[in-house]
Amino acid sequence: MDKKFKNLQYVKFCAYGFFKNLRFFEIFFLLYLKEAGLSYLSIGLLYSIRQITVNIMEIPSGIIADTFSRKRALLFAMSAYLVSFIIFYLSSRFILFAGAMIFYGLGEAFRSGTHKAIILNYLKDNNLLHLKTRYYGSTRSWSQRGSALVSLLAAGFHYFGTGYRTLFLITIVPYLIDLALISSYPADNQKNGSQKEVPVLGLFKQTISDFIRFFKSARTLQLLFSAASYTAFFKTSKDYLQPLLLALALQAPFLLDQKQEARSALLFGGVFFILYLLTALSAKNAWKIEALFSLPSSAVNLFYLVGVSGVSLAGIFLHFNLSAIAAFGFVFLYLVQNIRRPMMVSIMSGAINPDILASGLSAESQLETLLVAVFAPLFGILIDSFGLGNGLFAGSALFLIFYPLTRIPKGNCS
Repeated sequence: MDKKFKNLQYVKFCAYGFFKNLRFFEIFFLLYLKEAGLSYLSIGLLYSIRQITVNIMEIPSGIIADTFSRKRALLFAMSAYLVSFIIFYLSSRFILFAGAMIFYGLGEAFRSGTHKAIILNYLKDNNLLHLKTRYYGSTRSWSQRGSALVSLLAAGFHYFGTGYRTLFLITIVPYLIDLALISSYPADNQKNGSQKEVPVLGLFKQTISDFIRFFKSARTLQLLFSAASYTAFFKTSKDYLQPLLLALALQAPFLLDQKQEARSALLFGGVFFILYLLTALSAKNAWKIEALFSLPSSAVNLFYLVGVSGVSLAGIFLHFNLSAIAAFGFVFLYLVQNIRRPMMVSIMSGAINPDILASGLSAESQLETLLVAVFAPLFGILIDSFGLGNGLFAGSALFLIFYPLTRIPKGNCS
């Protein structure tokens, strides 16, 4: 990024993403739920509860953010996450986990789209929209660096005897830092500048009216489905790398002198550290990869196929007990998410009215959560019934079948 763009607000955007991704529990989350005695179906249901909560609140949260304050919406999101972490730390029952997932879902709903809208609005105000893929990719790379660091730290805590549960307590610290950081953002009353005398109901109706017009565009709806489908696939399948790595930890010859807990900690920390360094590099250079294609649509279409095919191949390799090779399929899944996502944010920002940017991006997130709510338990049923390898292959095949619906025709990104 050119030095003139590296001002204090740029640093704050990067720091926000860095601390947001310091979720110490994340790389062990599925294992934590399994340790609590849950089946894959129960875990899938928890994921669905989270996503249904997001689905209910996604568009209302975007409209609230666009009408009143994106900054305040983001502060509420961080607070909801903190409540979720506290419940996960204190509880051990499915019903309480479900409550934690509801708060987590509220955090996701009020966060998703909101911070991107803040960044894109900042770029618009500073005549930097032509750099949106590069700028957003650069800030996103710091999120991935946070994930890389937390992978090592979480593995270290686990290696030295810290249980999965304590990782939720540790995660509270960076989220408190993010609360303070967001509080330092400039005030952003979206529609209150020259219209302070307009009644609140009038502002709300105006935002809803703009949002309804947004949905009348077939081009925009197609872009939303393309963006949401791959992210939904990523969120549905990514955590199944954890049981794969656990199996590898038990088999790795260079870890045989370690206890089982130490093996998993060392392998998880090392693998996720390298993986997130690669995703940080991918996000930072997404704009360069985009420049290799004559049309943005060609890039996002190709990377959809690459990412989904990677998990499908992972399932095939797992069927033949080639776990180490199968892990590389998940590498493609993560890399593609961090190459494709900056491209899609850039494309959608050009198709959405700036006044409803948070609402529009929230609509994409809502579609994404609806897909996750459907496919997370379906993946769980397939894996419980047919095993990890066959279940991943079958689930991935469904998303490959959907490709004609997610493919963006030439000229629909201009």
